[in-house]
Amino acid sequence: MKIGILQTGHSPDELQGDLGDYGEIFTRLLGGQGFDFEIFSVVDGIFPPDVNAADGWLITGSKYGAYEDHAWIPPLETLIRAIYADGRPLVGVCFGHQIIAQALGGKVEKFEGGWSVGPVEYDLEGTKAVIMAWHQDQVVALPPDAEVVGHSDFCKYAALRYNDRIWTIQPHPEFDNDFVKGLIEHRGKGVVPDDQLEKAAAALGTDLSTRLLADYMGAFLRRKATLKEAV
Repeated sequence: MKIGILQTGHSPDELQGDLGDYGEIFTRLLGGQGFDFEIFSVVDGIFPPDVNAADGWLITGSKYGAYEDHAWIPPLETLIRAIYADGRPLVGVCFGHQIIAQALGGKVEKFEGGWSVGPVEYDLEGTKAVIMAWHQDQVVALPPDAEVVGHSDFCKYAALRYNDRIWTIQPHPEFDNDFVKGLIEHRGKGVVPDDQLEKAAAALGTDLSTRLLADYMGAFLRRKATLKEAV
């Protein structure tokens, strides 16, 4: 099965040599599940020819806002709607979670409650999972077809499912402790409040639910629709 990764941002230059760019990080996360991958760097204007270019799709995170004025965002929204209409499975993470919601009729904005960074416990269909967060933007109004399947104390729309064809999540299952340490050092300073960065740095080393989420995402792309079916 071929998964097309729609890369909507780049990891910091300082991290790419050792830890990779966003698309590469997802190929590692989902490796060993029988997938082939092709990365389309849509943030650089590189798009697939159509929805038939892959059997399933994944949209990465980004430093950009879904509501910002960038030339690549409207065609990405058009592609999202085409994938949804076609019925191929689609997974979205962080910015991917947000842009899918926006493309399908929801609303995304800078959350007035501020940032969430570092390991956070989420409730996913009744299962507790610890996942790295790194975001200020949130989905604040749901699209018509969205069902809430995950939340945290900070983010009430942390995971959404759309008619068993799309599954999205606000935090970052693909981020490990080393990557978030790099974000704190190279992207967080001067952007995220210092006290939150210090708290996140102190929490590094917390056990993460990476395998659970990787297995679930892979299962969803193979059309097993619920977390219980995946695990």
